[in-house]
Amino acid sequence: MKKLGILTLTLLLLASIFVSGCASDGENASENENGAEEAAAITELNIGYQPSTHQIAYMTAAGKGWWQADLAPYGITKINEYQFPTGAPEMQAMLAGDLDVAYVGAAPVITALSQGLDAKIVTPVQINGSSLVLRPEHEYENPEDLRGLKIATFPPGTIQDTLIRNWLKENGLDPDKDVTILGMTPGDAVTAISAKQVDAVFLPHPSPTVVEREGNGRTIVQSGEMEANHSCCVLVVSGELIREHPDIVEQIVKTHIKATEYNQANVDEAAQIYSNKINEDIETVKKSLNEWDGAWITDPALIENSAVNYSNVQYELGYIPKSLTQEEIFDTSFYENVTSEGQTQE
Repeated sequence: MKKLGILTLTLLLLASIFVSGCASDGENASENENGAEEAAAITELNIGYQPSTHQIAYMTAAGKGWWQADLAPYGITKINEYQFPTGAPEMQAMLAGDLDVAYVGAAPVITALSQGLDAKIVTPVQINGSSLVLRPEHEYENPEDLRGLKIATFPPGTIQDTLIRNWLKENGLDPDKDVTILGMTPGDAVTAISAKQVDAVFLPHPSPTVVEREGNGRTIVQSGEMEANHSCCVLVVSGELIREHPDIVEQIVKTHIKATEYNQANVDEAAQIYSNKINEDIETVKKSLNEWDGAWITDPALIENSAVNYSNVQYELGYIPKSLTQEEIFDTSFYENVTSEGQTQE
C-alpha cells in the first residue's frame, strides 16, 4: 500500500498529478447495445483516513486484505490509501476530486458539501470518542473555569471544533472572546499541551490518553457529555462513484460493516491492528479504548439527526451559508440494501 504524508499530498495536489480512480482509470464510457451510456471501468480506488481509533474499521479491512479481496470481483486491482491529520485537508482533497472514499468526521463533510462537494455519507463509523483534557495545574468544576484559557483542538469546521464551540456557547461562554481556540493537528496539540503552550486540548482518542499517560493533563469532559451520542466519523463516497458504480459502493459498505462487527467482537485485536498501523504503544491504545465514551457503529439512523444538527450549528457559527437537509447529507440506500439482504457477513 502507498502512504502519503500531508505535505507530500499537498504538493501532489498542487502539481495536479494525483490520479483519481473514478475519473481516470479504465476505458472511456461506452454505449451498450441499447444505446445507453455505460460507466467507464475503474481499477483503482483512492481512500482517505485519519490516525485515530475512531477509524479502526478502515485499518482492520486493510490489514486483513478485505478491501482488495472484496473489491477484486468488481475490477478493483489497487487501493491507494492516504493519511490525513484532520478532516479539513481530507475534504479539500475530496473537493479536488482526488479521493473516492473517505473515513472522516461528519462535520467536515457538511462544510465541504456546502462548498460544492459531490458526495454523500453512506454509513456511520462511530459516535462520541473525544475528550477535553486540562493541564494538572488548573482547577475545574464547571465550564466557567475555562474562561481566559487556551484550548487546542482540530481546525474550524471539524467535529471537535464544532462541538466545543457549541458547548461553550450553551454554557455561557463566547468561544471567540472568552477563550482562545487554536486549530491544530493532534500531534501538534499534544506537543503544545506538554510544552504548556496551551492549557487544554479537545481531541479524538487515543490522543487524550497519550496526554494523560505523559502526566500533562486529565480528562474533564467527554464529548458525549457535550452532546449525547453525537455523530463523529462517517464513511463518505464521491457522487461519481455512487452514480456510476453503485455495485462497488454497496461492497464498500458491506466490507465496512464486516470490519466494524469484527472490531466490536475483538477489541484487543482491533487495538493491536491500530498499534501496528500507527506505531502507537499498545498499552496506550488499550487504555484509550477502555476509557473513551465512543462506540463503533454502522446504522445511519443513529446519527442522522446529529449530523443535521451539526449543519445547523455550523450555519449559526457562520461556517456555511445555509443549513443542509438530511437528504443533502446522506444516501443510506446502500446500507439498507446490504442489511435487508443479510449481506453483512461472508
